[in-house]
Amino acid sequence: MPRARDPNRDRAFEIWRDSGGSAKLKDIADELGLSEGTVRGWKNKDKWDEQLNGTLQSNERNAPKKTERSKRPGAPKGNKNAVGNSGGAAPKRNSNAVTHGFFRKFFPDETLEIMEQIETRSPLDMLWDNIVIQYTAIIRAQQIMFVRDQQDETRVLKKQKDGETSFEQEWEYQHAWDKQATFLQAQSRAMATLQSLIRQYEDMCNKGLATEEQRLRVEKLKLEVGKLQSGDDERPTEIAVRRWST
Repeated sequence: MPRARDPNRDRAFEIWRDSGGSAKLKDIADELGLSEGTVRGWKNKDKWDEQLNGTLQSNERNAPKKTERSKRPGAPKGNKNAVGNSGGAAPKRNSNAVTHGFFRKFFPDETLEIMEQIETRSPLDMLWDNIVIQYTAIIRAQQIMFVRDQQDETRVLKKQKDGETSFEQEWEYQHAWDKQATFLQAQSRAMATLQSLIRQYEDMCNKGLATEEQRLRVEKLKLEVGKLQSGDDERPTEIAVRRWST
């Protein structure tokens, strides 16, 4: 059973259309409580630009009376490729009319929605998604792997054995210097990966594959990464992430 059409999909187009196509997708997404990627996907799939151009051309004509849309010509006589097919359209229940007709039989709706959203994203946007995920993991690690001081010791129970006349436990101790060394090594590898992703993103920007907004957001991120590396950023994690991801 197909999913019901999201009413925000039509509302998003109306907002964009009423602005004459000047409204930013990010502003529309914020107004409707959606992600910018979702609105961009609707814009591409529903061909907003073509709809807007068609509306403008229709308004310019001095013929407000609507005429019935002409019927599409059927398939040539004797052509068996379109048997049961009106006007060249896919027959009813033909999965060709569904972007993921094959996968729809097996995948849950949540997975299909993710796949449909991915189709609307450019290689630059997908690279940016990887950067966001990587940097979020690095920021989150600051809290998880925080070492308070030299006396910060962690004790983990590895094994416990109860006997009739004895009781035995085996513990693993993680000293502050061990935890700090592990954290530094992990963060160094994560930062190297992040910087490599940023370089790839900048290369694509330099090739003219990015908008001004896409170029500015990576510059903003580089400043945040520099503060993290120098230890100057003392803001809570959720604030730091929200500031550059929006």
